Amino acid sequence: MPPRLNKRQLREQEELLDLQDAVEDGSEEESPVAPSSKPQLGGFAALMSGQNDDDNDESEEETQTRSSKSKKARELFPFAPAPPVAVLLQPAHEAPSSPAGPSKKERKALKKQKAKDKAKEDEMDDVDKALAELSVKYPDLKQQLVSSAAGPASSPVSARDLAALLAVSVQHLDSEAELRKFFGSKVISAAKVSSSNPHTPARQSAAKRSNLTRPQPDWWPAQFREGLSVQVLTEDDMEGSLKRHLRQPVHGEKVWTVEYSKKYRAVTFDFMRTVMSGDPDGFYHILRLLPYHADTLLQLSEVYHHREEHSTAADYVDRALFTYERAFVGAFNFTSGSNRLDFDRIENRPFFLALHRQISDLQRRGCVRTSFEFARLLYALDPWTDPHGALLHLDYLAIKTNMGQWLIDLWDVFESEIKKEAKDGKSPYVRRMLPNLLPGIAYSRALALFIREGDMDHERSTEALKEAIHTFPSVVPLLADKADITLGGNIRQHPSFRIQVDRSSLLSDSLAILHLLSRLYANRAGALWKSSDRASWFSKTVAVTYTALPSSSPAPPKAFSARFDAPALSAAVYRHVLVTEASSRSLFTFLPRAVLDGRALACDPLPPPTRTTEYDGNFFRGVEELLAARPRSRRQEARMLERLVPDGAFRAQLLGFWDAHPTVQQRFPGGVVQFAQWAGQMPEEALEDLFVEIENQPLQEGGEMPGGMPGGEFMVDFVDPGDVEEAAEEGGVQLRRPAEAVAEEDDEEEEEEEEEEEVAALSVRLLRNVFNRFWGGGQATREDSSDEEEQLRDTGGVD
Repeated sequence: MPPRLNKRQLREQEELLDLQDAVEDGSEEESPVAPSSKPQLGGFAALMSGQNDDDNDESEEETQTRSSKSKKARELFPFAPAPPVAVLLQPAHEAPSSPAGPSKKERKALKKQKAKDKAKEDEMDDVDKALAELSVKYPDLKQQLVSSAAGPASSPVSARDLAALLAVSVQHLDSEAELRKFFGSKVISAAKVSSSNPHTPARQSAAKRSNLTRPQPDWWPAQFREGLSVQVLTEDDMEGSLKRHLRQPVHGEKVWTVEYSKKYRAVTFDFMRTVMSGDPDGFYHILRLLPYHADTLLQLSEVYHHREEHSTAADYVDRALFTYERAFVGAFNFTSGSNRLDFDRIENRPFFLALHRQISDLQRRGCVRTSFEFARLLYALDPWTDPHGALLHLDYLAIKTNMGQWLIDLWDVFESEIKKEAKDGKSPYVRRMLPNLLPGIAYSRALALFIREGDMDHERSTEALKEAIHTFPSVVPLLADKADITLGGNIRQHPSFRIQVDRSSLLSDSLAILHLLSRLYANRAGALWKSSDRASWFSKTVAVTYTALPSSSPAPPKAFSARFDAPALSAAVYRHVLVTEASSRSLFTFLPRAVLDGRALACDPLPPPTRTTEYDGNFFRGVEELLAARPRSRRQEARMLERLVPDGAFRAQLLGFWDAHPTVQQRFPGGVVQFAQWAGQMPEEALEDLFVEIENQPLQEGGEMPGGMPGGEFMVDFVDPGDVEEAAEEGGVQLRRPAEAVAEEDDEEEEEEEEEEEVAALSVRLLRNVFNRFWGGGQATREDSSDEEEQLRDTGGVD
């Protein structure tokens, strides 16, 4: 019994029949009464010709009657795939013999399929008619569609080509996958187990999907788009941005911005107060209110980075990236290469900072391919300003990761625009950052061409290196020193190769930036030029080229000065050096005094001069109504503490410690729940430091512990505006002290039960180890408030 045909096979048979009918119809139309084209034969040839004609007649009759035969005969017909179209289009007398046509049932199925296809064609016809009517009614729409397909005249660089180069490969954003290629999966899995914190509770949370990070099981549960959303900029916003930067419009891309909810802005206001107070403990309180607050996570990452706890610092950066990634939904696709983020808005700048710190950490761990992909993502978010200097990473990472062809293609995209600008000064990219104007990109492109040519003639790469030396001669002596390349004395004494150590003798900002970028590239890419073949090629090319250089110290190229004398693009270079301070400290001598002496915040290093929003009074206007204190009843506090510390004996020990130390109560005005939540987030070493401070330092005058936050006697919670009563003073913020004992009505207690915040259970083992050391390990029981409470006594003393 023949196999049952599926829809694809039926469609192929239908196409076969249609092509056969078309060939037959075409042959009949060309020669309706055409005589036989065969020449007349004689003798035995004519006899054999007659036999062939009889055989053809018999085969035709068999083909016509095959479809009406019995089922047994149809079983002999196997389905064969459709022959090539070239065979079908041959003349009839050259066509190979094909199997018999389909059966009656198969023809019926073909008719049904043909009816469905016809219905689809009718629907498409209606759509085409509607589009035709719209094109007649709105001719501008048709013109816009045609121009977008052909490429706008104001954007000579093809937006499609640029987007293809800036598109991010998601599979290369996984650093663990890159490490497995080098060390194997067993080694990486064992390292993860050994490096995990045994005191950190493993919170059971919903599945988290991310392309930028690998969410860990001990992360806080992720609520969908909590506090952050993304919106495309309006036409008015786009026009304002072009006016601020004095740029011409470039089509083929969309600019977006992240927006804060009112609660998120209120938490950010509390974050700024904590930053100004200088007390890092307040950041853990903010994470209790909003675990995925990007600014707080990045600030804690910087704290642990200075402590050289790099794994913890990297974990907080991952959480910050995950926070923003959950907001990028809908049409915003950060991997497409055509979507941008407006760096002038403070809401977007934490994501740029998180990406930059991630790039630095990945390079420290040796994940250069993943670092290159994150640098490409950072560059794609704003290629026209490059606010964090992603190109300053890509120039040498492209060579390290064998992505030299990508660098060459990126150069070729803008090469015609650079030549056009140098010729007549007209280009839509006059005030935009272009990679062809950076010394690191110029030298790395020449090296990429040299590597691609292999053992072939190095004519093109040599010409590219000569061009780089002529345009940026300041790189030559620095790169030769880092790569241990020997240069002759007459070459070293040339004025173009004079080494500058600071900006004091330089006449312009652009010249200082040129020497800064030269040093930066030589420090990072020097090892790439150390091989004997590359070093020899470099020294020979310099020896041939230096005689054509000017006798005096050359000025930067005109296109380079036009961009870096402007504050927006020069600030991008300064910001890059500030963020990479650990490896770029020696370059601070090239930074302006205004940048070094300015007020610097780690959460927003060097805000752009064209900024539209920042963390100021205007940004936080309207959040005062969310800053109010909500007192908790004793029963509500007991229920929250029971959820936080399920172990009854240890909970009683914790309450005893709380009652016995008024200094702790002064430091944590939110009560024992706030203290327990804070202790659950702090590492064990920090808890020990706190208890040592409590035991050794008496309560200061005024009732505050040393290091306490200003205004610490108030507990700040974030509630809905409808729950906040109007302040007595106009425009004031209502702050109330937590009640010690409030007689709650039954109906009010039921409402409080519904509004109780979810708390995660603490690591009992962690707290118990600390309390046993300072409390002596004694156990206590705590009865209801109506009975007499037993106070715990420190029988063991302090070690």
